Amino acid sequence: MIRVCLLTLSVVALLPLTTTAADNVGLKPPSFPVLVQADGLKWAAGPPALPKGAQIAVLCGDPAKEGPFVYRLKLPAGYKVPPHTHPNDENVTVLSGTLRIGMGDTLDEAIGEAVKAGGYLHMPRGMRHYAMFSEDTIIQLSGTGPTDITYVNPTDDPRNY
Repeated sequence: MIRVCLLTLSVVALLPLTTTAADNVGLKPPSFPVLVQADGLKWAAGPPALPKGAQIAVLCGDPAKEGPFVYRLKLPAGYKVPPHTHPNDENVTVLSGTLRIGMGDTLDEAIGEAVKAGGYLHMPRGMRHYAMFSEDTIIQLSGTGPTDITYVNPTDDPRNY
């Protein structure tokens, strides 16, 4: 079972990105408050570090650079992220749909914990894990960059093909 923290001051990590918050809201944080309405999100194709099919909207900052960031991922039903690690702690909030998270070196669809809309997940840096989405899902990640993703099996890394 996955242990859940009610409050954490840890940082999050997932992927280096090329889109910045300035692209979404016209402001460069943290100099100005950032306000992004749901209907104002600019969704783009997910970063090359993720399997095709993901979409991303960066709300604040740039995960590829030092400093705070917030972004959302929109993932289609049936989407999977093979086993991987991050150099930072990972914090995820499920905004809609369901994230199924599993631990270990091999993606096993029969194992894992379902995190439903409104749920939160904290994963310590370096922990090997994978993610599956049985329905259309939107997750939000926030933390301090720069960040990255390292696949357990290099042949799973979409940047290698």
